[in-house]
This record gives sequence, structure tokens and C-alpha cells, in this order.
Amino acid sequence: MKNPMMQQYRNFLKDTIRKHIDFSKTDQNRGIAPPPVQKPFDEDAAITDLPESCSLKGVKEINLSDAIKNRKSRRAYLKQPVLLEELSFLLWATQGIRHKIDYGHAYRTVPSAGCRHALETYLCVLNVESLEKGIYRYLPLEHRLLFEFAVDLLEVKIVEAVYGQPYPGKAAVTFIWTAIPYRMEWRYDLAAHKVIALDAGHVCQNLYLACEAVNAGTCAIAAYDQDAMDRLLKIDGTDEFTIYMAPVGKVKKPDTFEQV
Repeated sequence: MKNPMMQQYRNFLKDTIRKHIDFSKTDQNRGIAPPPVQKPFDEDAAITDLPESCSLKGVKEINLSDAIKNRKSRRAYLKQPVLLEELSFLLWATQGIRHKIDYGHAYRTVPSAGCRHALETYLCVLNVESLEKGIYRYLPLEHRLLFEFAVDLLEVKIVEAVYGQPYPGKAAVTFIWTAIPYRMEWRYDLAAHKVIALDAGHVCQNLYLACEAVNAGTCAIAAYDQDAMDRLLKIDGTDEFTIYMAPVGKVKKPDTFEQV
């Protein structure tokens, strides 16, 4: 192989690392308490209650096979806002809590290795009914939205942070998933990092399918300026960092967008 670095990065996709880990020495097996299910927040902060997923009138019932068949990466969006109840459904579908087990564990609407769920969901809101523009964070335990902060020229800065790809700046909302690696490292040590990436894929596919129920579209983004995205979210880039993104907007149906 001409590039020796290539084999190193290919090894990340393998699971041979488990043969070299003494799992008896993980923080879990040493009796250290697990990290919390979600990041803490100031209860006096600006928080928006979300409609319960079981009472959403704007979400249509669709056949699962149709949702899978119609799933497309959509990069062109209408100027129509996403409704708050539609956003509520998309958040529930991607990171909603089915049952909290204890301080460090909860069953969600997506699978995660060892029930560790190392992701947090941030939103770059540009055109959502009842919400001002800004950066938000989803609180899955409460099914509420935490307003983090406003950003001047947010449409411009989100585009700059994805190397000029224009569609996040025209979307109603962009889902931004961050990883908190220690949630997974607590259980799996050096075997944690591959499965965090796999978990992100589970979450984003649920977003694709859920969009089909609200006449919306999305397109996953894995090419972004790491430092710029972490700065935009005001996270440290070490113990928490951006891992995946997906803009969402309303679309015409039927459509002729490129399928990928």
C-alpha cells in the first residue's frame, strides 16, 4: 500500500481493537458511576415545551415501505417554515426517550451500543414556527428545547462552517449532532469510537424516514470545518465535538431531487 496512513484509518473500521482491551479495567467495571444521559442545563434558561409525540396532528401516517422507498437526499427547500409540532416529531424520532432506566441509561427511539447514547442534538434554527433564530439544544428527558444563544448572520456562518455548501443556510433547521465520547468510553474504553460513529448513522437514517411523514427533506453532511462548527456551538472540541449534521426543510411532493 502506497500510503501507510491508509491502513491505519482502515483499521478504525475493524473490531480487532477488542482483542487488546482489558475490559475489567473500564470505568464501568471499576465501579465508577456512569455519566448522565444528557448534558446538564440551567433550569432558569429559556426553554420551549414541545408537543407530545402521541398528539401530533401535523404528522401523517405513512407506510414504512413507502418511507424507505421515497427516502432521498434533498438539498432544495421551500421558504415555508417547519411547524413546531413537526420539529417535535423529528426530535422524538431521532433521539426521543422511550424509557429512562437510571441516571446513566435510557432506551431511545434509536439503537446505541450498550445503551450508551453518546450524542447530543443541537439545532441551528432559521425558520421554525414560534422559535426565534439561534442555536438550540434538545433535552430528550424532558422533551423540551433549550435556547442556547443567538448568532449574528447565522445563515452565513453555518454555510461557512460546511465549506460553502449552501443548503444549510436555506434550510428551516439544521440538526447538528455532537459526540460526548466518555459516555461510550466509560463502558468500552478504546472500542468506543467506532460505535459512536455507527450510532450517528442510526440517528440520521431515522431523520430521513421521519421527514417523509411531514413533507420535509434532509441531506446528511459529513464534510465540515471541525473547529468552526465547534466554535459555532461553543463546545470545547475535546470532550464534546461535532460529528454529523443534516439540514431539514419543507419540500414539494412529488419531487425530482437527486437520489443518493
